[in-house]
Amino acid sequence: MEIAYIPTPLGIAKVEGTNDGLSAVSVLNAQEKLTDIIPEALEDAIYQLQEYFDGKRQNFNLKLNPRGTAFQQKVWEALLTIPYGKTMSYLELSKKLGDVKAIRAVAAANGKNPLWIIVPCHRVIGSDGSLTGYAGGLHRKKWLLEHESPVKQQTLF
Repeated sequence: MEIAYIPTPLGIAKVEGTNDGLSAVSVLNAQEKLTDIIPEALEDAIYQLQEYFDGKRQNFNLKLNPRGTAFQQKVWEALLTIPYGKTMSYLELSKKLGDVKAIRAVAAANGKNPLWIIVPCHRVIGSDGSLTGYAGGLHRKKWLLEHESPVKQQTLF
């Protein structure tokens, strides 16, 4: 398993994977020494993440290899269908997966997503539009949704 630590506007990201695909991307709440030499297996993922943060990329084109249960994999696949700049409620996501009663299980699988930003779990919100639950912290979820918003808020002063 190759690992790299890279800077992002939201903190240090830990990127993990092999030539078989990207297995995890997470944002850390602690400082970590940045990686000097990026492993070849992670170069494309890191390049695409940097493009995303620079506002030059809306979709990722990476080989993914996250570990999870069959149900979690199904939820993560559904998350990949939420377009950049759009959101979906947990209820809508449950309906899309064919079982409105599975909303809690869908929310739990969403929270276990190992591929921060790449699999856009930040695009899932409460039915009332609230920014509910986010493993990386609600301040990061808010930042990501504003970053992807087609309407950029102007400052008044």
